[in-house]
Parts: sequence; structure tokens; C-alpha cells
Amino acid sequence: MQHLSAPEARNLTELPDDLFIRLGLDLCSVGILIRLIYYRMYRKTDLFLTFFTFNLIIFLITFLLNQVQLSIGAAFGLFAVFSMLRYRTEGLSARDMTYLFMVIAVGLISSVSQGSWHKLALINGLILSMVQLLEGNWLFKREFSKTVFYDRADLIVPNKRMELLLDLEERTGLEIHRIEIQTIDFMKDSAQIILYYYQNDVNHESVKSLTGTPLR
Repeated sequence: MQHLSAPEARNLTELPDDLFIRLGLDLCSVGILIRLIYYRMYRKTDLFLTFFTFNLIIFLITFLLNQVQLSIGAAFGLFAVFSMLRYRTEGLSARDMTYLFMVIAVGLISSVSQGSWHKLALINGLILSMVQLLEGNWLFKREFSKTVFYDRADLIVPNKRMELLLDLEERTGLEIHRIEIQTIDFMKDSAQIILYYYQNDVNHESVKSLTGTPLR
């Protein structure tokens, strides 16, 4: 069990002068990351509560723990508790898990970073700039994929690949540059196909309903 000495216990009751500056920078950074980058790209709001709550809780916990001295055992125990969260988030995609990791990282950096708030703002700014650079089309085209159930198994042959692509493009309205055939059911004359297309070919939101949808 951890015991705080009298001076350390008194420190917990005193709010440091830079607490609200750090908290403001933290929330501002997460707001830009989630609202102006994540939401603008994916139009999802169901994880907003998770992102902001995780960030705030991580910030407060690490900021308070940074004011006291912890043993190595307590530090490893805290790490183990947060590591368990990974096994409870299997429903999240790799992209959402990446953003969750980033909001946690921003909270940690904002709470324990040494130096002035100018330095902290610069660090958070570098993180946001890198995310925006990778999420945009400046370095490379962003590829999206959709899974559909196709009803013409007769076209699932190598010598008819171009005809298959043209038929899929006509039905979906997407400029498909490659496909991946997952399964073929000759009894039902159908196949499950993953379509790959670039973001600038079409509005990503307009084709969300295609996922797992039979093409007739």
C-alpha cells in the first residue's frame, strides 16, 4: 500500500498554477484532433464521449500522480490496469484504436511534460500536424474498401476481370482500382468481394450503405 508523507499529501490539496493552462491546451488539442480531423474525415460521433472522457481522466490521474512519489510496484500496477482496457475494446477498428491511443497520449504529454506552455503547445501542434498530414491526400492517396455480395459468379474468372470491374463500377458508382474476392458460392451464384477505391474518387459518406449489401 502506498503511503504519502505529510509534505506530499499537502501538495495534493494545492492546485498548481499551470494546471488550467495545461488542461486548456489538452482539451483544445483533443478538440482539434477529434472534431476537425477525425469527424471531418469519418463523420462519426459515437466515440466522442469515449475519446474526451479517456483524455480527461488520463490527464487528471497522471497530473495528480505526478505530484507524488510512487514506487516501481505501484507504477507497474497502474500500467497493468490501463493495459487491460485493450482486451475490452475488440469492437473498435484499428483506426478508432489509433485515435484512442492518440487522445490518451495527448493527455499524458499535457500532464507530465516539463517546460513552459509554449513548449507543450508546440509538441501538441506537431502531433496534430502529423495526423492531418497522414489523413489528408498530401503524401499519398487514402484508400477505402467496401465489402459487397455480388450475384454474378460467372464473372469471377481471371479472363473476365475487366468486365467484372466495369460491372461493379456501373452498379456502385465507384472508380474501383482493384478488388479482392473473399468467397464464392456456386450454389447461389454469388461471391463476396472487397472493393478498393480512393477517397477523391467519390464522397466516402455516400457509399457507406454498400457495406455487406447484395448487388442486384
